Amino acid sequence: SHIRHAWDHAKSVRQNLAEMGLAVDPNRAVPLRKRKVKAMEVDREERPKEFVRKPYVLNDLEAEASLPEKKGNTLSRDLIDYVRHMVENHGEDYKAMARDEKNYYQDTPKQIRNKINVYKRFYPAEWQDFLDSLQKSKMEVE
Repeated sequence: SHIRHAWDHAKSVRQNLAEMGLAVDPNRAVPLRKRKVKAMEVDREERPKEFVRKPYVLNDLEAEASLPEKKGNTLSRDLIDYVRHMVENHGEDYKAMARDEKNYYQDTPKQIRNKINVYKRFYPAEWQDFLDSLQKSKMEVE
């Protein structure tokens, strides 16, 4: 979006990016030397600095890149339904869960317990609401 706002449609891609301090071709921006450098030979070619007319674009891109990444940890709907089914029908009996017909992947009791713990960790409020609803349904049956 930063580049889009600073773009001038009357200019070429190369001209627009050069004004923003960006390069079209990274190989030309930082050229590689093709000749071998001898042990003590050091020669620096000073490249003419290109005039950057829109430095705010580069600054905005750097600021955006330095922001921490948002973690989008979610669980699949299938796993959530699987965990809910197992807990509704078997409570905390992991051996019975392992024998359940919905255990398509033939998870062991320990694997099922780990999946339930992952669900608890990712959605603690939803897990508590689920347990409360189970308690209410047990009270209504009795």
